[in-house]
This record gives sequence, structure tokens and C-alpha cells, in this order.
Amino acid sequence: MIAAVSLIVVVLIGVIAGRIASLALIATGVPAEVAKFQARSVLTGVGFTTTESDTLMNHPVRRRILLSLMLVGNAGLVTLVGSIMLSFASAGGAGDIFGRMGIILGGVALVLWVLRRRRVEAMVTSGLTRVLNRFSDLELRDYHHLMRLSADYSVTELAVQRGDWLTDRTLIELDLPHEGVLVLAILRADGDFVGAPRGDTRIHADDTVYLYGRASVLDDLDHRASGEAGEQAHQQAIAEQQVIDRALRARLRDAMTPRRRKGRK
Repeated sequence: MIAAVSLIVVVLIGVIAGRIASLALIATGVPAEVAKFQARSVLTGVGFTTTESDTLMNHPVRRRILLSLMLVGNAGLVTLVGSIMLSFASAGGAGDIFGRMGIILGGVALVLWVLRRRRVEAMVTSGLTRVLNRFSDLELRDYHHLMRLSADYSVTELAVQRGDWLTDRTLIELDLPHEGVLVLAILRADGDFVGAPRGDTRIHADDTVYLYGRASVLDDLDHRASGEAGEQAHQQAIAEQQVIDRALRARLRDAMTPRRRKGRK
């Protein structure tokens, strides 16, 4: 019985460790779903190789988080196997074996079921967030969801080259906000970093520009050449953004307009 209880405790510790690792990864800017998937894959030793995992391993803080989770996962696996062996080795007969198997499976299922409840998950997440905020300097923010990054909006870095529509022009001249695009930062060729650049900031060749906006517009900017064709693409993007803005204003207006109640005849 002690071995069965210890097995259930190991499963509980593993689930909590995975949740802590997910929160820590989210604190470094990893999307919540990606953080959960990668934490579980590391904890279980599956080891998926994707572009997302490359991004995690190339980040020093994320790499330390995953390495710690690997140690917990390996230690938990050894304890898990040992507990299973002790539990069944001390069994008296077939009936006792099936009884202990039922206790183990039932206990693990109960732990997973309880932790999957939304209220319990919210309580665990809130408690772990407070602990991480108190004992670490990580700022727990899911920037992927905070900025509504999805198929429509994204953040990208764009390498500016000679002949590009962006080259040798100020932000005021480019008028990117009317295309629905914001310039978050500029990394100069000499290594200087310009955060939240002003309207009179000029973009030069070999700069790296960090942009936020609709994915289709950002892709167009990456291939937009200088000249008349580039100006036409700029005006077309502005027209498309105006249509989106009008539709948004209409939805807001409809949402704020009180519905009239139909009178009874």
C-alpha cells in the first residue's frame, strides 16, 4: 500500500512540476499552448524536435527551465518504476495484484481528474504564479495572447535591404499605422537598439525592424520594393485597413446600441 501511495504522489509531483515549468516558460514569452506541450514532452521524455523546441533551447533561461524539468522527469521515472515493482512484488496473490492495480490506476485517474478541473487548475495556477513572482525575477506575461497574436496578427523582424520601400525613409514618411502596422523597435547595423522609435526616426539599409500588425501586410512589406509599385501597394494596404476599421466601428456601434423590445400586441 505504501508503494501504491508513493506512486500516486510521484504522479502528483510530476504534474505540478510540469505546470511550474509551463508557467516559467510563459514568463519568458512562450505561448501558453506551446509551453504546455513542450513541458509535457520534456517531462515524459518524448523529445519532439520542432522549430519551437529549437527556439526554447536557444534561449538561456528557457534552456535552464527545461534542464531542471528533465532532472525531475528522470528522477520521477525511476521512482515510478521502483514503486510499481515494490507494489506488485509484495502482493500475496492474483486477487491482491488486481486490487493494488485498481488502487494505483484509480488514484492516478483521480489525481489527473481533480487537477484538470477548471477551478482547481485556476487555484494551482494562481498559487504557482504568486510563488514565482515572490521568489523569481521573471515577469509572468503571456505576450502571445496579450497581443492577440494569431493567424491575423503577428510580430516579425524584417531585414531592410537597399532598394526596399522602407529604406532611407522616416516613420512619418512611411505612414505605417494607417496600414495597421506598428514599428516596435529598430536594431541598427552597428548594434544600436532603438526601442519605441519616434516619427522622425529614419530606417536605413541593413537595419532590422521589429513590426506588429496583420500577417498579410507584414509579408507584403517584406517584399515591397521602392518606386511606384511600392507606393501603390502602400495605398492598397491603407484602403484594406480602412475597410477593416469601418467594419470594427460598425460592430462596436451595434454592440453599444440598445436593443428595442418588441411590444406585445
